[in-house]
Amino acid sequence: MKIVILDGYSVNPGDLSWAELEGCGELTVYDRTSTDEIEERAKDADAILTNKVVISGGTMDRLPNLKYIGVLATGYNVVDIEAAGKRGITVTNVPAYSTNSVVQMTFAHILNMTNRIAHYARENREGKWSSSPDFCYWDTNLDELAGKTLGVVGLGNIGYKVACIARDFGMDVFAYTSKNSADLPAGIQKTTFNGLLGISDILTLHCPLTPETKEMINKDTLKRMKRGALLINTGRGPLVNEADVAKALNDGQLGGYGADVMAQEPPKADNPLFSAPNAYLTPHIAWATTEARIRLIAIASANVKAFIQGSPQNTVA
Repeated sequence: MKIVILDGYSVNPGDLSWAELEGCGELTVYDRTSTDEIEERAKDADAILTNKVVISGGTMDRLPNLKYIGVLATGYNVVDIEAAGKRGITVTNVPAYSTNSVVQMTFAHILNMTNRIAHYARENREGKWSSSPDFCYWDTNLDELAGKTLGVVGLGNIGYKVACIARDFGMDVFAYTSKNSADLPAGIQKTTFNGLLGISDILTLHCPLTPETKEMINKDTLKRMKRGALLINTGRGPLVNEADVAKALNDGQLGGYGADVMAQEPPKADNPLFSAPNAYLTPHIAWATTEARIRLIAIASANVKAFIQGSPQNTVA
């Protein structure tokens, strides 16, 4: 079986091993592949693996041996699922490999904004503490999470774990979710999206990107939030209108924005969030801990093995 990985660098820049996949067949790994290079590189492939390289129906038509597409991620919008189904091509994804890592990044952003970690590290390098007349130094508010209200949009694996950890911090937790109230654990209360906007000191987004959720955070919904509330986005960049978020930060309506995702990745250098106050942006790395990437490769390899054995798993088409 000939297997081609089209864009392996982001998953494995050289610190991990592809040995499990090498045991599945003849493996070729490319760090990156442009749209124009897909067909030449995958022309003889029985299976291709992709992270962000888009595989369209037209591309499938020009790959006569293709029987399997493995997405090296949980989201699979890079593959035309309907076209794959019509052509009898199996498509799999890698679910739930990064839950712990994304939850960790969510709280990294929350704690950075409430405890001002980046700010005080910078102040110390500039000598502010060294020159302080007191044993301690601070020039901002410092906020305790206990007693604050966390609003969680989406209670999948990640949102649920964020909600549970927030309870351990002593926060009041409300959620906008399709789950029934009776199915929620003690301490997590269901409410409407509008209700969530009005009560949240911190609002965190963990829902999928759909036509209904695209830009669910915009100038109108931002106005319904508490003045000075914090917004966290480790879900998908287009869940928010970035220009509206930047304006809300500049106006003081929004107290801070912590995000690991953006609407365009990599973003344009003139994105208004880069110059907005209290915008803390990390470059889509919540999923990329060593442990999560090891799990990703292990599950992706198991997906390929299961397909070869005639019992495909984690199929989305």
